[in-house]
Amino acid sequence: MDYLRAQATEFLRALRRHRESGPGTGTGTGTGTGTTAGANGTSGAPGRAPQPGDDVDAARALRRAARRISGTLHTFQPLLDAAWAEEMRPELAWLSGTLALEHAYASRLDRLLQALHRLSGSTAFPAPRPTGRTATTATSVPPTAPPTHPASANRGNLTVGAAKAGALLDRQLTLARTRAHSTALQALGSSRFHAVADKVALLASEVPLSSAGRRAASAPVPAPAAPGAAPVDLRPLATAARERLTDAVAALPLVTAGSPYNAEALVHGLSPDPAPHPQDTPWHQVRLLLRLHRYALEVLAGTDPRTAGTAGTDGTAGALDDSVDVRLLAAGEALDRHRDASEAAAAAAQAARTPRIAPATAYALGVLHADQRHEVEAARYAFQHSWRKEPIRLP
Repeated sequence: MDYLRAQATEFLRALRRHRESGPGTGTGTGTGTGTTAGANGTSGAPGRAPQPGDDVDAARALRRAARRISGTLHTFQPLLDAAWAEEMRPELAWLSGTLALEHAYASRLDRLLQALHRLSGSTAFPAPRPTGRTATTATSVPPTAPPTHPASANRGNLTVGAAKAGALLDRQLTLARTRAHSTALQALGSSRFHAVADKVALLASEVPLSSAGRRAASAPVPAPAAPGAAPVDLRPLATAARERLTDAVAALPLVTAGSPYNAEALVHGLSPDPAPHPQDTPWHQVRLLLRLHRYALEVLAGTDPRTAGTAGTDGTAGALDDSVDVRLLAAGEALDRHRDASEAAAAAAQAARTPRIAPATAYALGVLHADQRHEVEAARYAFQHSWRKEPIRLP
């Protein structure tokens, strides 16, 4: 499939950018991947000095390509060599998950500190730290200037604990981010990663197909097909991905999502049990299925869904055309906010379980947890509100 080859090329181009972004990227000593990347014409600009954030952008591009290759292997597996696809998918999932951790911890800390500022009006807690490779050399960021208006009286107790709560979160999440950064560097320099990159390099030139895929690829193109259309009919498999999504959405407790206050979620989050909230799991699953649906639309359209591809008005049917379904974009953004808020709430709850913290600190963390759980409920409401709307199509 042309889409898989294009994503493999993007992966190799991002890898080359990451290797050229400077020392410490963990791929400078690679041998096999550097050779294959250059051989596929994915080299970066020779002689260009690395720019700040180049490695962060390259890592993001690596994650993006790895997710799309993995999602395509999942949706269109019947047309691909089964052994090869089953071997590639977990490796790509490992890579994208490893590269995503550092950014996730940094974004979570930034979100929680901003929420503390909003809730308390206090500026005594640490400012968010820079992310990526620049975090190891950047100087401390001064705290935001204090607000021109004093905090209200009912924020007094929260303001007292906000500074220590922010400092505790900063220590815990910065340590986690630093470890994730080291893990990513080790992963990008490992033989496991080089094996993945070599397989992606081969994918850029040839897609391993199953016997069914080879028969479909050798079949003549139907007469009504547009010029340049692929001879393989991918629509049934893409439709199956869309049906899995709509079935999962139908099973969501959308009535609960419409409630402005979900006390059960708050009680569970502050319980001694550190397990993830059981209400969140089906929503995270829908987010993954929505991503697979969007990738399937990209495969059918041969481009990004922001420029082509739509779903039907009921989410289960519809033809592809040259417009974008704003509903899918809004639903995806709502589920991303849901994921971020639920993970931030879990981080606040975990910090609140720290032994021997001051009561004011625990109080601030409890208020912060409740605030993020309300953000979770708001994201669920936004999702069900956008999903039930008639699609708005932009030309």
